[in-house]
Amino acid sequence: MTAEDTPITCPFDYSEAMEFDPALEELMRRDSPARIRLPYGAADAWLITGFDAVKQVTTDNRLSRAGIIGHDYPRMTPEPIVSPESVNVMDPPLSNRVRRLASQAFTQQHVEEMRPRIVRLADRLLDDMERQGAPADLVHHLSDPLPRHTILDLLGVEGEDWQRIQEAVQRLLVVGAGNKEAAAQAKVDLTAYFGTLVEQRRVTPGPDLISAMAAAREGKERLDDRELAVMALMLALSGQDTATCQISDIVYLLLTRPELMKELRRRPDSLTDVLHELLRCIPFRKGVGIPRVALEDLELGGARIRKGDYVHVSYLAANRDPERYPDPDTIDFDRPSAPHMTFGWGGHRCIAVPLAMAELEVAIGRLLERFPGLRLAVPEKELEWDTKTIRRFPLELPVAW
Repeated sequence: MTAEDTPITCPFDYSEAMEFDPALEELMRRDSPARIRLPYGAADAWLITGFDAVKQVTTDNRLSRAGIIGHDYPRMTPEPIVSPESVNVMDPPLSNRVRRLASQAFTQQHVEEMRPRIVRLADRLLDDMERQGAPADLVHHLSDPLPRHTILDLLGVEGEDWQRIQEAVQRLLVVGAGNKEAAAQAKVDLTAYFGTLVEQRRVTPGPDLISAMAAAREGKERLDDRELAVMALMLALSGQDTATCQISDIVYLLLTRPELMKELRRRPDSLTDVLHELLRCIPFRKGVGIPRVALEDLELGGARIRKGDYVHVSYLAANRDPERYPDPDTIDFDRPSAPHMTFGWGGHRCIAVPLAMAELEVAIGRLLERFPGLRLAVPEKELEWDTKTIRRFPLELPVAW
């Protein structure tokens, strides 16, 4: 192995506010994909960073997510977060059936019907924050509870179970090597819990997402109980993980970049477009997600990928590709519309994007409308950032108004 072929060790543990990971930035500047070594897993992986190349990886049937199952693939966490039965590690055409059925619960129409419930939850939380008075921790009052309450409420989980579900989800996200057994047990417990819930909804359906997915049909096709349980677990995990840190990260940027807040307040009707530009720029997670494995030799971005090689993509890097987004590090609310990769791409793009966007629109919209004088209650440098999980977010966000 030559020095050029030696894999680059990438802990991807950078946690400095919303600054872009300098190690990832350096990898983006390379002329061809790099081989990297992640904290866990028995093999190296190729890292793909350019927008078009990432798009190719996510749509090329020669690169398989299903092929990683049963292998000690390169990853960020000691225990793989994803369940082997999850749609996130299925390949088309098998995944198409599950996605088509499950996505029937997340049409724009269905999400608009859910929006009043999200607004009520947000207003209840903001009422509590207002009653407590300033200074108040926005993570505690809004960012943490709103996504958790929303997805668990919409899944039909009883309120008395919310805390233990949240604790189990948190154990899955921790990156420390000593967490492997706890994470594995958390995955077993969550799958069993949602399996029981699915059985109950088959008998007694309600106005919840599990019932809606159970009722979804495509001809004679429907989701079986195991598929429903794993889908519910995936939604509970991603519904809390992504939205929780994004609410805090977005508010942090607006409060520390006064020109952004001023521009948004000047044109509140453009909130959705503003959120998409912020989502493009925010490094909401550390490192990479789920890899793919090459089923045959292929050329990719100037690199020769061999059959059996693992390939990781960086959506964070793709979102800052200067060939797609001129001056990519600048947050520009007038940037011409160009879909970003924060929610993934291709056959594994998040099926619940309409719900995630509704949550963000409600959270940011109601917060700014109700608290026009919102500001940080401590100096920016005093904020502490998460260092234990794969996410990027402030542990606390003290605000005043």
